[in-house]
Amino acid sequence: MNLNQIFTSQRTGNNPNTVASRTDFQRDFDRIIFSSAFRRLQNKTQVFPLPGSVFVHNRLTHSLEVSSVGRSLGSVIGEYISENHTSDLTEESRNFYRHNLGNVIAAACLCHDVGNPAFGHSGEDAIASYFDKNENDLKPKFSEKEWADLVNFEGNANAIRVLAHQQQGKDLGGTQLTFTTLASIAKYPCEAIAKKKGIIHRKKFGFFQNEKETFLEIAKGVNLIQENDEPYIFKRHPFVWLVEAADDICYNIIDMEDAHRLGIISSADCENLFLDLIESENQDIKKVKDKLVAISNDNERVSYLRAKVINALINKSIESFKTNFDTILEGNLDKGLLDIYRDGNKALQEIETYSIAKIYNHKAVVEIENAGYNVMYELLDHFIPSILKPKDERKSYDKMALKLLPQQFVYEDGSEYQKVLGVIDFVSGMTDNYATDLYRKIKGIDIGMTM
Repeated sequence: MNLNQIFTSQRTGNNPNTVASRTDFQRDFDRIIFSSAFRRLQNKTQVFPLPGSVFVHNRLTHSLEVSSVGRSLGSVIGEYISENHTSDLTEESRNFYRHNLGNVIAAACLCHDVGNPAFGHSGEDAIASYFDKNENDLKPKFSEKEWADLVNFEGNANAIRVLAHQQQGKDLGGTQLTFTTLASIAKYPCEAIAKKKGIIHRKKFGFFQNEKETFLEIAKGVNLIQENDEPYIFKRHPFVWLVEAADDICYNIIDMEDAHRLGIISSADCENLFLDLIESENQDIKKVKDKLVAISNDNERVSYLRAKVINALINKSIESFKTNFDTILEGNLDKGLLDIYRDGNKALQEIETYSIAKIYNHKAVVEIENAGYNVMYELLDHFIPSILKPKDERKSYDKMALKLLPQQFVYEDGSEYQKVLGVIDFVSGMTDNYATDLYRKIKGIDIGMTM
């Protein structure tokens, strides 16, 4: 990829740029901060049940922290590109990398989870499973590619829709972000059908059929390398590796801190795992341990070590990006920046193994996953059969169900695929609390007026 041609200030919705004190990419960051989709992340599960007496991370606080790490990664790599590839860059490009790559990565990190439904990955599984379990009734209503979208539903593709789709009665282009920021969150830039046809081995996909033309426009604007056109498959944009690294760094380490605060893991285990990683990087472990002597509060001790570990992982991710720079530009890197480091670092491998055994399979986590799965599945089952019936064949219970759908999610003049996507927009956008409350009301568990 040509370093001068992989960024653009062009936006969805053909929104003209305006003269302002902020750059186009700073404006992306601000638009996300003020969007309702971002605000709803404050009540979407990251890992542990919400709310509780001990404050743990939700999707919003996670995204803010990922954005902070991403800005650091983008700023350092921007300086590296501007200083080491001077002969390849125009003056405009040099200024972009030096002053704005950090803003792009920060904005992309901020919105990387906006497509994730309530209850974490169990919410994604519930949406995909709903169509899989009702295949005999539903599959004939959709094209092969549309069905692949539904039965493989996942948050990455939904994020592009949330950010770029025009809802009923709203402005063209959704949040109207730059193509550069949108391309930076496209971890799996291909159609869902590519997985079924065995053309690729990716587990996920990057855009729904409804947003296909928008994604093709984004791909053209930032000059993504195209591998295939039927189905469409692109190589990742170089900036995606930085967004992914920031996300990987945060959830690998901060889930440990949350588990410690909740008493799921001991202070000794958490500290020892973090100290092993710090020591593996040849940092002055004596200096770190001396600092710990002055900190008596267990939570503060873990927070201090967490900061040291995150700094170490940021440095290793930067090192990996620089080492694999040419491969990344060619679109041929096949492993995440943190994965490259993990393969050669036993301490990080032990953190991951420990997290799977003690955190992600903890009873409280499994309970919320099961509950969330059932809530999301039942909500879809309440709306989708009714929305797919012709208007003149709907019974009174169908009409009552559809009265609960806000008008921006109702596409009565659209195809059956678009009608179903409208329901998914509504359900996947719900917070944990709202989804649970609505589920209890439609099931008759809670009856009465609430305001």
